[in-house]
Amino acid sequence: MEFKSNFKVYYEDTDSGGVVYYANYLKFLERARTDAITSLNFSNKNLIEKFGIYIIVKSCNLNFHKPAKLEDNLNIISKVLEVKNVSIRMKQNIFVNDSMIVEGEILLASVDEKGKPSKLPVEFKSQLIK
Repeated sequence: MEFKSNFKVYYEDTDSGGVVYYANYLKFLERARTDAITSLNFSNKNLIEKFGIYIIVKSCNLNFHKPAKLEDNLNIISKVLEVKNVSIRMKQNIFVNDSMIVEGEILLASVDEKGKPSKLPVEFKSQLIK
């Protein structure tokens, strides 16, 4: 399954030179994953309240090709690569215009309120693998 999100780079996202601070790319990717969940008629809050699970980042690997700059429009394509019982592996790429500036692979885990692995709800899992 593939999802698309768009974000504008604001002054608060940049350093004094107008270049996006590297850690802020993680925020953009998180927002894109939240948009993806929302597009499936779920939300992080809903997953917690209804199913007692939290979707957390287990690992991430980012490769930076070019910087984003103040007022750039970012296009993020998030693709689900694999869904297991308690994990989701995604590829997320950030583009400015048609140029890929960041590529990432994110491994998400489903845990309960105590941080123990917890199975993804069947309803949610089935939406992710469409």
